[in-house]
Amino acid sequence: MHLIDTHAHLDDEQFASDLPQVVARANEAGIETIICVGTDVASSSDAIRLAEEHLSIKAAVGIQPNHTAEAQPDAWERICSLAGHPQVVALGETGLDSYWDFAPMAVQKDYFDRHLRLGQERDLPVIVHCRDCNDEVVAMLSEAAARGPVRGLIHSFSGDQAMADACLELGLYISFSGMVTYRNKKFEPLRKVAAGIPRDRLLLETDSPYLIPHPLRGKQKRNEPALVAHTAAALAQLRGQSPQELAQETTNNARRLFAHIQS
Repeated sequence: MHLIDTHAHLDDEQFASDLPQVVARANEAGIETIICVGTDVASSSDAIRLAEEHLSIKAAVGIQPNHTAEAQPDAWERICSLAGHPQVVALGETGLDSYWDFAPMAVQKDYFDRHLRLGQERDLPVIVHCRDCNDEVVAMLSEAAARGPVRGLIHSFSGDQAMADACLELGLYISFSGMVTYRNKKFEPLRKVAAGIPRDRLLLETDSPYLIPHPLRGKQKRNEPALVAHTAAALAQLRGQSPQELAQETTNNARRLFAHIQS
């Protein structure tokens, strides 16, 4: 079984002492590619460095919405430069977040717009973060789509059916993390949405080191790419598919969205 983890933060300090072992475990578990996602200039640069050091890692570069207020004057210019690196397969993560009060919404929207425009200019997919901003994110994606095609995904999807439908209509992919494995009632609406996503738009991720999947949640402190297999198994059960079938479909989807993912 081959899988692709479309979102991990392997530059996080929690991986500082054993990253080679983490990558080896992922490879042994059938994870053929891990996309290491930047949240600011420093982590985007680190993502590229890790992609240069490990064959199974690719990089995404961007400024996450909660980091936009602290971005230096030259930050965007540096992201644009990093986006041209051959190991970069996406922009982000970007988007909007009203859960945390780390950056004014006007600043977040400015940077989200920059990422969307750069993605269209460079033909790079955009990794979209959305927390408590469903309507605002859909509105900005729709505005971008009026200019031309928008390639990308909603990462660690936590929205409702209406948001999923709107994003699918715009041509985006929907990526699910360990949250879809959680069995308490709070996550049942999310699991229902996940069960109905079209087969050609579904993606998997860990969001490592966060969102440890069931049944390991509460038993260890850190998520890692090898554990995306638990999310794949849970999704396959929800959707009435075999794990092998879902793995093939989601891997093909990721290869289609992220250009040169195996180069």
